[in-house]
Amino acid sequence: MTSRNSSIETIGIVGAGAMGRGIAQIAALAGLSVRLYDTNPAAVSAARDALADTFAKLTAKGKLDEARAFAALACVSSAQALTDFVECDLVIEAIVENLDVKRTLFRELETVVSGRCLLASNTSSLSITAIAAGCADPTRVLGYHFFNPVPLMKVVEVIDGLRSDPAAGDALMDLARRMGHTPVRAKDMPGFIVNHAGRGMNTEGLRVAGEGVASFVDIDRIMREQAGFRLGPFELLDLTALDVSHPVMESIYHQFYEEPRFTPSPITGTRFAGGLLGRKSGEGFYRYYEGKQQVPAEAPAPSGLPHRVWISQRYPEAREAVLQLVAKAGVAIDEGSTPGADSLIIVTPYGHDATTAAVDEGLDATRVVAVDTLFPLVGAQRRTLMTTPATTRAARDAAHALLAADGVPVTVIRDSTGFVAQRVVATIVNIGCEIAQKQIATPEDIDLAVTLGLGYPRGPLALGDALGAKTILAILRNMSSVLGDPRYRPSPWLARRAQLGLSLTQRDAADAQPENQP
Repeated sequence: MTSRNSSIETIGIVGAGAMGRGIAQIAALAGLSVRLYDTNPAAVSAARDALADTFAKLTAKGKLDEARAFAALACVSSAQALTDFVECDLVIEAIVENLDVKRTLFRELETVVSGRCLLASNTSSLSITAIAAGCADPTRVLGYHFFNPVPLMKVVEVIDGLRSDPAAGDALMDLARRMGHTPVRAKDMPGFIVNHAGRGMNTEGLRVAGEGVASFVDIDRIMREQAGFRLGPFELLDLTALDVSHPVMESIYHQFYEEPRFTPSPITGTRFAGGLLGRKSGEGFYRYYEGKQQVPAEAPAPSGLPHRVWISQRYPEAREAVLQLVAKAGVAIDEGSTPGADSLIIVTPYGHDATTAAVDEGLDATRVVAVDTLFPLVGAQRRTLMTTPATTRAARDAAHALLAADGVPVTVIRDSTGFVAQRVVATIVNIGCEIAQKQIATPEDIDLAVTLGLGYPRGPLALGDALGAKTILAILRNMSSVLGDPRYRPSPWLARRAQLGLSLTQRDAADAQPENQP
């Protein structure tokens, strides 16, 4: 292995598309010398013009002084051929997601650059080890995965291949900080951290829709307004576009040898084939008019309140939350050990469907409705109501009116193990726990990468702690018991910490202790 200087001052970038241009922007603003190359020379000229325009706009808005903008643009030069990278300390590849093409490029780069130059791939889903396998010196090859748009997405994954020199990864970590980004470190596994963790939201949202539980817009409303996410799964898929998202879903699924947790959906396959890609095609899960998402209006809530309400005592805390709403609406409580003949019956399951809850408690399913209490009901922006296949329209409408009596919107869904929010959030937490269990990244980096890379309100491990690891474990186990689907099997990281009362962000105690201490 050639000795390398960890100081990086000159970088080459192969690929002048959105990613290459974005990396060039943050590197130039950090004072690095940037040499930009593309097989299409016009793309390099266009990228440099776009950078000039970006710097001018930032200057006009007072976000960048004129002298720094001028200096940054002067740092970016056009490379006419790969041989222009001879003096580079680092070359970053940002080209098509094709393993053979990337391997060929890296072999060509090795014949040009010095022995101390690092080679990094911006791949989002391909193995760094596989890319490096075609190189004479795989120790200098790493992953350096930025997110689009690079200047705004402040996280970058530094990925160590099996033969990567750890010191090279350290150098890329330092460089990321110099460029104003937050680096996270990951092992070379499919999806790394962010795209791996992102399987929970999208694939489970698609599973819910595929079961006919709720519409795309209702699932998005629940995840955004009840669970507190910035975007629901279908809004997110429309934003990233199915020509990007669907192949990644398939790739990660197959790279993990058909792991059930990552099973793609035929919904995206069909829509991808039909050209319903999302915002950029004008139609995806939503239609877009002049770039604006078209969302159907919600129907008003029914007005007729129930005369009396009986609430299951299976989960005391959940019952108390529902009791507060019922009391606030001025509806009488049926305090009997079993519901009276004219009472609306409310159950509050975790992971079970309304049917299973009704059968387990020996209740009249025609009057049973289920309320999701995973997130607070009081002060909520949205609530979710679930029916059994036998629930009457009268019972459903009375429950809807009750839950919406204080003006909070209510989404009514068909019977589902784990409602919508419970099952999506539990899947997100569970996959995050598996990433930690497999030591792909540290718990700290998992949560950091997800909050910055996906914009979640919390990282998956912190989210599990906030809602209660035991609760998440119960949801998953109950879903598994009803469906018999290995997709919902709990991660050992989650199960062990939940049973011991430990935080999901906590590493094994022995690993956290200094050496030679008991």
